[in-house]
Amino acid sequence: MTVCPAFRREAFTPQQISASRAWYPVVGLLLGLVLLGVQAGASVLFPSYLTAALLVAVLVVLTRGLHLDGFMDVCDGLFGGYTPERRLAIMRDSHVGAFAVAGGATLLLLKFAALLSVLSLPPSGRTVGLLLFPMLSRWSMVVALGAFPYVRQQGLGSPFHQGRALLAAGFALVVAAAAAVLLGGLGGLAMLAGASAMSWGLSRAMSRMLGGLTGDTYGAINELTEVAVLMATVALAPHGWLAPQLWAERF
Repeated sequence: MTVCPAFRREAFTPQQISASRAWYPVVGLLLGLVLLGVQAGASVLFPSYLTAALLVAVLVVLTRGLHLDGFMDVCDGLFGGYTPERRLAIMRDSHVGAFAVAGGATLLLLKFAALLSVLSLPPSGRTVGLLLFPMLSRWSMVVALGAFPYVRQQGLGSPFHQGRALLAAGFALVVAAAAAVLLGGLGGLAMLAGASAMSWGLSRAMSRMLGGLTGDTYGAINELTEVAVLMATVALAPHGWLAPQLWAERF
């Protein structure tokens, strides 16, 4: 999920890797906290344009571009092939095609513009947006992992389909729902539902085109959900729909 090393040195079993999805929303929240810190420091020195660019760069570095790479591979495969077998072969190819370049550039441009727009929001909306978008995007991968089968016999995502993952997914849902409500109130809960529906819809469409999902598709779903949640934040926050209403009334 990130370039940060694990506390354990020994290899993880496939069952442990599968159960790790329980912590995806927590990882997303931690990434959001890092982005908040970067934003707080950078905004003192730089204009919002440069701060937004730094946030994009930090997110790419912290994730080693893994999900972005998956998104680009999916762009090449889905748009460059006409059969499931050909699409999967293209996605395995290490070469970068025109669809990958165009898709990656478009995605980064949208993410930069969305982050720039989030930085223009009042402090409360900005904080909620920077915390929610990496958390909900990681939750979207939990949805994709459980919703549709894995298409390859061996691959980066194959360990996630071994062992029982229902408890792990349930824990991830509790964390995601609690964070969404505490941070964004009813609007946060609506964004959680929207991210879940978007993940299911994307998973279904990709599964039809590929015969199942792959590690690349999980990364693509994460990237697309990040942009969608940022855009939703920009749309909802100015109208007061992303306030933690229950907590605001009490405190």
